Amino acid sequence: MRRVYPNKDFCIGCHICELACLTAHSESKDLIIAVREEQASGLRPCKAVYEKGPVCVSLSCRHCENPSCVTACISGALYKDEESGKTKYDESQCVGCWSCLMACPFGAIRRNPSKGKIIKCDLCEGRDKPACVEACPNAALSYEDR
Repeated sequence: MRRVYPNKDFCIGCHICELACLTAHSESKDLIIAVREEQASGLRPCKAVYEKGPVCVSLSCRHCENPSCVTACISGALYKDEESGKTKYDESQCVGCWSCLMACPFGAIRRNPSKGKIIKCDLCEGRDKPACVEACPNAALSYEDR
């Protein structure tokens, strides 16, 4: 299964991947509208850039083979799709207990405070390649099967 892999040696902390993610998951598909209007109503990127001194890395769901977040999920909102291999999320089932956040060893699942639920990468379902990978100016993100 293809996944997004970050390379901290190439990441410059520009956050363009976050903006691409935000836009790809917006209703408008327009960067300016997504940032100015849709973000105010709860739209959040599925990934985040973490920085510590000169080192930065873009993190998102790794779609693990045996995801601990799925085991920790008490409502069944997170599940492993056996056909695609993806760790999927059904927002309507999420009860906002945050167990998955604590269980994820990569810190890739995030809170959406405006909805009281989680946000996680869906690999830009319906696209050939995730928006973050396409937008990264430094090739710090790759989409490949390892």
